[in-house]
Amino acid sequence: MHSLLSKAGLPAVGIFSELGADERAALLAELETRALKRGDVLVRQGDAADALYIVISGRFAVTLEGRREPLTEIGPEQPIGEIAFLTGGVRTATVSAMRDSLVLRLGKPEFERISARCPGIWRTLTTALSQRLAATTVHEPAPPDPRPRTLAIIRAGGSHIPERFLEQLTAVFAANASALVLDAARAGELLPKGVALDSAEATQALNQLESSYDYLIFIADAELTAWSQKAIRHADLVLAVATDGADPTPNALEQLAAAFVNTEARRLVIVHERREPLSGTARWLRRRSLAMHHHVALDERGTIARLYRFINGTALGLVACGGGALCAAHVGLYKALIESGFEFDILGGTSAGAAMTGAFAMNKNPDDIDRGTHDIFVTNHAMQRYTWPRYSLLDHRHYDAQLSRYFAGTNIEDLWIPYFSVSTNLSSYELHRHDRGDLFQAIRASASIPVLLPPVYTPEGEMLVDGCLLDNVPIATMHQLKSGPNVVVSFEIPELERFDVKYETLPSRAELIRMSINPLTRGKLPDAPGLTTVLMRSLMAGRDDFVRQLKPGDVLFVPPIPVDMGILDWHRHAELVRNAYWWGLEEVQRLKRARHPLIAAVEAAAVAARQGG
Repeated sequence: MHSLLSKAGLPAVGIFSELGADERAALLAELETRALKRGDVLVRQGDAADALYIVISGRFAVTLEGRREPLTEIGPEQPIGEIAFLTGGVRTATVSAMRDSLVLRLGKPEFERISARCPGIWRTLTTALSQRLAATTVHEPAPPDPRPRTLAIIRAGGSHIPERFLEQLTAVFAANASALVLDAARAGELLPKGVALDSAEATQALNQLESSYDYLIFIADAELTAWSQKAIRHADLVLAVATDGADPTPNALEQLAAAFVNTEARRLVIVHERREPLSGTARWLRRRSLAMHHHVALDERGTIARLYRFINGTALGLVACGGGALCAAHVGLYKALIESGFEFDILGGTSAGAAMTGAFAMNKNPDDIDRGTHDIFVTNHAMQRYTWPRYSLLDHRHYDAQLSRYFAGTNIEDLWIPYFSVSTNLSSYELHRHDRGDLFQAIRASASIPVLLPPVYTPEGEMLVDGCLLDNVPIATMHQLKSGPNVVVSFEIPELERFDVKYETLPSRAELIRMSINPLTRGKLPDAPGLTTVLMRSLMAGRDDFVRQLKPGDVLFVPPIPVDMGILDWHRHAELVRNAYWWGLEEVQRLKRARHPLIAAVEAAAVAARQGG
């Protein structure tokens, strides 16, 4: 029963570190070894604390009822549930196996027998416990490490896993970390002879291998063999690899992964021979629940490097804010950043910022985007054609026609760079994330300014309007999709000029019509902000709420805005692009002089991409 610990004895960890050799030996004699499969619950919140546990190998997630994200993770040689056990309470959290794991169990009757034989053990443990409780009240529990340590690579649908893909992926890992690649044959060489793959000994051996490497990469068999099952159950992250032209129907390997592995730990990688325009990705996504999908081109190693950054938690994101015409500044800043060596792995935004990042994700040249902005809003007056105000103030058909010339015909899932936009769902009063489907519809919904433009309606009957109502800077959405640093863009909107306007001078309907059609009185209308200006500025209220959601790896960029520029002054887009470009170049130099971690991350990504190639 204790063969796994017979040589090393009881781990000297946590509250057991102060025990003497005889007391530790007494404890070891009473311990029971227990093996858990991935997903098994070790202790459940609210249950009686009738035992404490020590992790031999594996990983466990600590969660609270009603909270999706784990509070923390527990790894090898750490105790589980010792506080409630020794104080006689109930479980305050649920602890579940994140992979196949081994623990030692000490029950109440066994502990009472030990205490009777070794009276000093209780005093030693309670002293250590009080110190541990004091430390707990001072320090917050460490957040779980978002980086997976073990990966399982399985085939998706009717695909095979291309050898060139495996070679390139393992080359990127080898260039940037220590990684051990295991297929069934290699695992048979390294695991103890004659040991079944589903045994505690096999689990222990794999976890010991993990301690020697940054990553273990399991290559599953083509079919659902014992090795494939072990690889999937033991993995922190499962990559299902698809190839063009294969049958997209989920296979038995994927079905097992869906049963054992959380959605957040499952990704689809679609491998292409060449980087060229994409289509048909939706057929792979239709029957799968995934954290994300990634496109990889075998003729462009940078796409493999991007996948690696998502896996190891260093993918660089760009978050663009809403702000009407001010969003032209995104174009100049983006141009400065890419010329400075920034390579973005995922892009997202709100309202006009969603349109700008959509163009970036389509790999459009910044100068072309600036010309397109002029074409849409200046040459063709996309936001200046008014209509009878039954459904909106603006003629949405004209607006849509201008926008669709640049964005129609592209699906988000067919972009080489992951992209999202956000809109406000007025049916459920929730933020709506667009990361699949028609790109034009996603941008149109995110920029659907209430009153000015009619909402976008989904096939399910949901009403979607401008995302700025709920999240003008969608950094929280970016955090949901990935770990790692982000460039976050926001604006300091110039304060509205104060007008010497008396409320009682605002004309009635009849007076307004009369004064508007009479050229002699038209200039006598009160110099007060118009309906569109008031509406747009109302939507921008609360735009600074995002600051509290920034994480240490996020860097806020606030390009300068002319003090006399309004959020509908699209005719000044070139000025904004030019100013933001030069400001962005200077800001990057400032960050370099300060040795900012963002610059180090950008440079490390560039080196990793070169080494992987």
